[in-house]
Amino acid sequence: MRWLAAAASIVLAIAPSAHANGRGSQTIGVYPQPGDPQTLYLATTFGLLVSHDEGCTFYWMCEQSIGYGGTWDPTYAIGSDGTIFATTFNGLRISRDGGCSFNTASLGNVWVDALDVGPTGEVWLGTATTGAPNDIYSSQDNGASFQSRGMLSPSIWWKSVKVAPSNQAFVYITGYQVSPSPTAFFYHTTNGGMNWSPSTLANVMYASTPVLRVKAVDPIDPNVAYMVSEGANPPGGDRLYRTSDAGGSFTEVLATTDSIHDVVVLDAQHVMVATQVKGATSIMGGPAYESSDGGMTFPPLTTAPQQLACVAKRADGTLFGCGANWDPDFEAVARSNDGGATWSKTWRFVETQGALKCPEGTVQHDTCDATLWDCPSCMTDLKRQFGAKGSTCLPHDVDVTPPIKKGCCDGSGAESSLLWLFVLGWWLSRKR
Repeated sequence: MRWLAAAASIVLAIAPSAHANGRGSQTIGVYPQPGDPQTLYLATTFGLLVSHDEGCTFYWMCEQSIGYGGTWDPTYAIGSDGTIFATTFNGLRISRDGGCSFNTASLGNVWVDALDVGPTGEVWLGTATTGAPNDIYSSQDNGASFQSRGMLSPSIWWKSVKVAPSNQAFVYITGYQVSPSPTAFFYHTTNGGMNWSPSTLANVMYASTPVLRVKAVDPIDPNVAYMVSEGANPPGGDRLYRTSDAGGSFTEVLATTDSIHDVVVLDAQHVMVATQVKGATSIMGGPAYESSDGGMTFPPLTTAPQQLACVAKRADGTLFGCGANWDPDFEAVARSNDGGATWSKTWRFVETQGALKCPEGTVQHDTCDATLWDCPSCMTDLKRQFGAKGSTCLPHDVDVTPPIKKGCCDGSGAESSLLWLFVLGWWLSRKR
C-alpha cells in the first residue's frame, strides 16, 4: 500500500490552504466577550470569526477587512460592548459595528504589538515601530483617544502589556532593544502609569533576541504574574517564569519544546498552558500543561485536545480551546466545563455559517463576502474549500456526522475525488 500513501501525500501537498497565506487553516486564538457569555471571537490563520450563540454559528471576517495580510497574526482584545481591537503593522484597528468595518486608531500608522483591555474597559497598548521612538499608551474612552504613559524610548520595542484583572491601575509591560546590546525590559505600575518600577530580571534566561511577554496575571493577587521568555529553551522552545512579588524575583516553572501561546489562571491552584508548533508554512497546536500547585510545576495535561493551540476562560469558568480541525482532534473549537478534565467539540470549519453580512461598500461585503467566501466562478472561495454546510446545531441545517478524515479541506469531497483520480491514473499506467 505504499503507492496509496504516496498518492495521498501528493494530494495533501497540492490541496489549497484556504486563504491562510500559504499556511494550513488553523484556529489560533479564542476571545470570549466580557459580560456576554453568548459571544465568542475566534482568531484563525485566515481571519477572524464571531459567534453570538456560544459557538453554534460562526461568521467569518477576512484579513482584508480587518486591515492586515501576510503571515502576521493579530492580537485581539474585545470590549464589553463588543468593540474589536486588533494589532497590526499599520496601527491599532478598531471595529465598533460588530466587525463590518475597521478604522485605524488615532495613533496612526505605527506597529502595535502589545494590547490588553483592563477590567473596567481601559485599553492599553505598546508600539514596536522600527526606526521611530516607541511608547506605552492607554485610553479611557474605549480607544477614541490615547495618552502616553511616560515610557517613550528611542530604542525599545514594547512587546506586551497586561492589566491585572483585580486592579485596573496595576499593569505589567515588557520590551527589548537590540542596540547598543540586546537587552530585555520588564516594568510594572500600581498607579495607572504615573510611575513605573523596573525588574532586574535576575536568573531569567533569554534567546539571542531577548523577547519577553507577560501572559497572565492572577485574578485575585496582582503581584502574581506569568511571563514567557521566547526561544530561551533551545532549539526553539520557550521558558515560563512565575513572579509572586510583581517582578522582584522570578522562578522558572516550565520549559517547553514549542511556543507558549496562552497561560490561563483557572483558580488559586490551577493554571493551564497551551502551546503552538510554528513552522515556516504552518501553525499547529502543541502539548498542553496544567499546574495543580499554584503554578509552580506544570505536568502535561493529557486530557486536553492533542493539538491545543489556544485556551481561554470565560467568566463562569467555562474553557474554550483551539483544537485541530482535522486529525487528530476533529474539533476546531473545543469546550470544557470541568476545568479541562474533559472536552467536547463545539465547532468545525465545515459548520461555518458564512461570511459576516455587512452593508455594500464595506470591505467585508464587497471583498470578504462577495469574492472570497462564495464565488462559484472563482473555485477557490472559502465556502467550497471547506465544503461549508452551516451549523449542525440549528434544526434546519444538515447534520454532518461522523467526521471523516480528509486532507486539506473539510467536507467538499474535492480532495477525495482528486486522490482517486490520481490512484486510477496510476493503476491504468501500470496496466499498460
